[in-house]
This record gives sequence, C-alpha cells and structure tokens, in this order.
Amino acid sequence: MTNSKANGAPPLLLDAMLGRLATWLRLMGYDAAYLADTDDLEVVRQARAESRVILTRDHGLAARRGVEAVLIDSQSLDEQLAQVKAEIGPPAQPLVPRCSVCNSPLQPLNREAANGRVPPYIWRTKKAFKYCPGCHRVYWAGTHWTAIQQQLQSWEPATDPPLVD
Repeated sequence: MTNSKANGAPPLLLDAMLGRLATWLRLMGYDAAYLADTDDLEVVRQARAESRVILTRDHGLAARRGVEAVLIDSQSLDEQLAQVKAEIGPPAQPLVPRCSVCNSPLQPLNREAANGRVPPYIWRTKKAFKYCPGCHRVYWAGTHWTAIQQQLQSWEPATDPPLVD
C-alpha cells in the first residue's frame, strides 16, 4: 500500500495484537486508534466508518475485502515501525501531539490550570503542560521524556517528537 495523502499518513486503526506499536505511533504523531478485545467485524466496521487503514498481524483480517489493511509482518517493534513508514508514509503534517493512551489530540494547558492536577514538585518545576480531553491525563516533559526522544530519534533522526514544548 502506498500513501495517497500528500500531507502524510491516513488515520490508522490497530487491532489487539499491536498495542505497543499503537503507543509509539502516537508518540511519533500518527493518528493511531487501537481496539483491544474486539472482534474482526467491529474492527472492519470502525475502519470503514472512520476511513482508517487497518494495521494487523491477522492474515484473515488483512485479507478482508472492502477495507484498506496492512499486514504487519514482524514481532519486532523496530521492524514494525519501519514497515509502517515504508508502506503508509510519514505522519500527517503538521504533527498533532496525541495522547499515548487514548489517541486524542492533546490541548495546551496553562500552568495555573495544571495546579492540583500534577504532583506539587512537577507544578513548581515545569512550565509547559498538555491535556488530553479524551482521558483527562496531563502531560509534561518529565525525566522519561529524554529517553522517549532518544528512542524516537533513533527511528527517525529528522523528526522532532510532538508531545510537549
């Protein structure tokens, strides 16, 4: 499959076998919905309703007619990401920071609004926050963010991760 969108990858829908891949695709800026504990008919229904490309390791699901699907060949995350980039293309531009848990686009959250929603030390030491309207999580560039950035850059050196400022 080749990416037909000039501005980047189409929205994706990953089945239950690809939860870890879904999380990393979101961190890279892909619109990557994920369905756990859902049968193939529901995956197909949602993919059609939302015009999403299905990513799956299930040969039967990938072969279904009437949906676009990519059969992910490897169990290795590095190889899965390489396959997605090769077959789907880069994430849509401009990059939209997404919740790594529920895929909702993140919204800026002013520092005062973060007070009481993050640990006191974090509120005192961090200036930039993002909020997920889907699952209500608050994000900031914590100590783990450097490791996440390094991992993302190892996959795509030219891409700046979109999560936080």
